[in-house]
Amino acid sequence: MIIFQLIVKCLLIMLAFPAGYLLLCTIGAYLFRKEIATKNKFLTIGVLISAHNEEEGIIHTIEGVLACDYPANRYKIYVIADNCTDKTAEKARQAGALVFERFDSVNRGKGQALDWFLKNHLEIYPHTNIITIIDADVSPDKNYLCEISASLSDPNIQAVQAFNSVSNPNAGWRPALSDAAFNIFCHLRMAGSIKLSGTAVLKGNGMAFKTALLKRYGWPCHSVVEDMEFTLRLLEDGISVNYNPDAVIRSEMVTSGKSASSQRNRWEGGRFMLVKRMTLPLLKLFAKTGNTRYLYALAELATPPLSLLVMLFSFASTGALLLLNGAWLILATSFWLILVFYVISGQIQRHAPLSTYLYLASAPLYILWKIPLYAGMLLKKKSSAWVRTTREAEKQQ
Repeated sequence: MIIFQLIVKCLLIMLAFPAGYLLLCTIGAYLFRKEIATKNKFLTIGVLISAHNEEEGIIHTIEGVLACDYPANRYKIYVIADNCTDKTAEKARQAGALVFERFDSVNRGKGQALDWFLKNHLEIYPHTNIITIIDADVSPDKNYLCEISASLSDPNIQAVQAFNSVSNPNAGWRPALSDAAFNIFCHLRMAGSIKLSGTAVLKGNGMAFKTALLKRYGWPCHSVVEDMEFTLRLLEDGISVNYNPDAVIRSEMVTSGKSASSQRNRWEGGRFMLVKRMTLPLLKLFAKTGNTRYLYALAELATPPLSLLVMLFSFASTGALLLLNGAWLILATSFWLILVFYVISGQIQRHAPLSTYLYLASAPLYILWKIPLYAGMLLKKKSSAWVRTTREAEKQQ
């Protein structure tokens, strides 16, 4: 009995750290205010799209960029048709993009494709002020390019992340919960991270950089979570990522369990690998500089995914209820209060509709679905390959 009580107490103490971080992050998000230049210079923008077999959606994405409310002579669209076996390149050219075809069966992946373009095609964008990277299946809001330009018109900002949202939140409970989760992870956590550490996390989609920065770095990170890895690389060099919540990019979320499992397995498996790799370097930077931003960055990286955190909170709370009393029960209760405050705050801050709150009632189904996914991550060999997720339109054909 004593051993089990000790285990539960240790778990409660360990979980106090992510719970505390989420509380600080939520409060910080309420205090966040976006930074942009006093005058938008309407900088020249290169819209870079890396695509792998996206013939079904690439035209829609390019048309979305062309529909942006931005001077037509101030931006160009570049598409990397990476190891494509379909008509992605042909359709992208027809839609008005400048296309670059890449065939490399050894160095496969989105990070590798971006690095190839940025390092080998410098002559294509010599007068471009900004490069923004978006996915091949997204819909940018009409003011996306304008907001990106406004942020990077500030001489102190070198990189900015847009708000990633969901284009099909009413397509089922999985997309609806993804929409709620994006309100948390792609807004609240971003805004809170800015207040706590002065930098946000790149999300892979809706990223924008001053061209000089990418000419310097290329795209040096090639893991499954190359975006987060690049964030930490920039942080090590003292470069912060800004966040603009009014630059909005919308992505389609899958509805099938099979496609969603594959997608989440890659993302979260890659994140866990990055935690192992970056914990020591971030701690060394904190020890060397005394700057707490490295600790906050580590907390942001190491905080478990929400569904896993709920599982851990449930296990710890059950153990506390059965084996402990007094302050330990209060501690366990505080976890759930923080969690509710955190989740609801994300919806409030993004002005989520009533339907989002109703769909949150299906969250237990989502968590049950994640249990075998986490078990599989522990047993299966990790892969860094670029695996394309099946789109909704393709499944209906």
